This record gives sequence, C-alpha cells and structure tokens, in this order.
Amino acid sequence: MSEPLIAVVDDEEPTRAMIGDYLAMNGLRVASCDGGAAFRDLLMRETPDLVVLDLNMPGEDGLSIVRFLKTETRIPVIMLTATASLVDRVVGLELGADDYLAKPCELRELLARIRSVLRRAASVAASPAAEADAARRVRFGTKWLDLDAQLLWDEAGGSVQLVQSEFSLLKAFAENPRRVLTRERLLDLASARDSDPFDRAIDVRITRIRRKVEPDPAHPTVIRTVRGAGYIFSPEAAPQASAGTKSA
Repeated sequence: MSEPLIAVVDDEEPTRAMIGDYLAMNGLRVASCDGGAAFRDLLMRETPDLVVLDLNMPGEDGLSIVRFLKTETRIPVIMLTATASLVDRVVGLELGADDYLAKPCELRELLARIRSVLRRAASVAASPAAEADAARRVRFGTKWLDLDAQLLWDEAGGSVQLVQSEFSLLKAFAENPRRVLTRERLLDLASARDSDPFDRAIDVRITRIRRKVEPDPAHPTVIRTVRGAGYIFSPEAAPQASAGTKSA
C-alpha cells in the first residue's frame, strides 16, 4: 500500500519546498502546487489524500478551494493562515476545513496534525453509518439539493428528479453562494455549453430550476437576476419568502 499523497498548495515557493521536503523525509508523498490552477490540474490526474492549503493566494483564494473540496470531494483540508487572519480561519472551518495552523508553522506540529486528520478520515470512510450521515445537502428555497444523489428533496421527504444540466447549474450555485455569476461563468462552471446561443440556454434552464425551488417562481428570491450582470444564489432566502418580492 502506497504512502498517502499530500498536496501542498501555496504560492510561496520557499514554503512549498520546506513543507514538501519535511513531509517527504517523513515518508509521505508530496505534490507541490503554486496556486489554485495548478491544484485543479493535479486533481485531473490524481486524488490527494489530504491538502495543506494556504488561504491567501493570488488568483483563486484558499477559501474558494475549501468550498470546492467540501462540496465536490471528501478530501481533508488543513489550512495555513496568517497569524492575524481570525476571520479567514472561522470562515474556513465553517466551510468544512478539518484543521488549521498559523504561518509560519512548526513542521513537527504540521506533520502530527496531518497524521491525526488522516486517521479521522480513514475512520469515517470505514464507517457506513458515518458515510450516510455525511450526505451533502444544500438548501435551495423550498427544497434541499442532495449533491450525492443528484436529487431535490422537500421537507416531506419527496424527491424531484433533475436533468443533468439542472443539477450542474444548481451545483455551480451551491459552490458560489452570494456571488454574482455571469452567464458565461455559469456555463463554464456547469460545463453546460451546447449548440444553443448560450445566453438563451442559461435563461431557460434557470427558469425551469426556479419552478422547482422558488417559493414564488414569478418573484424569485433564491436565485435572483442581477440586471446586466448575471445571477446570484442567496442561501438565506426563507422558504416562505413573500410573493410580493420584486426581484426577477
């Protein structure tokens, strides 16, 4: 059985080298990534057992990567944060990060935390009950999106089947809450390009989705149009939102 693969994602080359050399010296395999783009390229080739992730990077920041990993995968994450970044630590943990260390970190402590998180992850993976409890669901208005089953569920336990393009769009919104997403960006995130003119294709799909999730599809509050910009997903929109809301 091969040693665990640890992805070290940090834009600072000396930090990557120091951590990578120490982990390799202690029997772990290491993949070094200088940012979000390089890390996503790595994921196309293989799946690391754990990610050591700097939060403050140019391009895609660490919090966006944490959100992606905890929405799309079960890969554990240990965040590396600047000493003063309390807000980043709290947000990262709320998004599902497994642990954090302040930079510069003590390498022996980092190794100990990596081994501890790997043990916890292995224990969860070995437990069918824990696996079932970890079903990933995101609230969309009147429904819950089950990211594993690719279904919408209502409060009574009834399910609504989604076509692949609808699920891909909902998943893109779930990964990017409270962010204005252009039509172009949504289609990139959802890998939803087809032969239709993309502006009309995305509008039609979102209209169909609204009929399934909005308390009042004629006055959407969950997936709102930002005129001239695109769409925004508001997770906090109440299921019983008033039909008099004037956002469309």
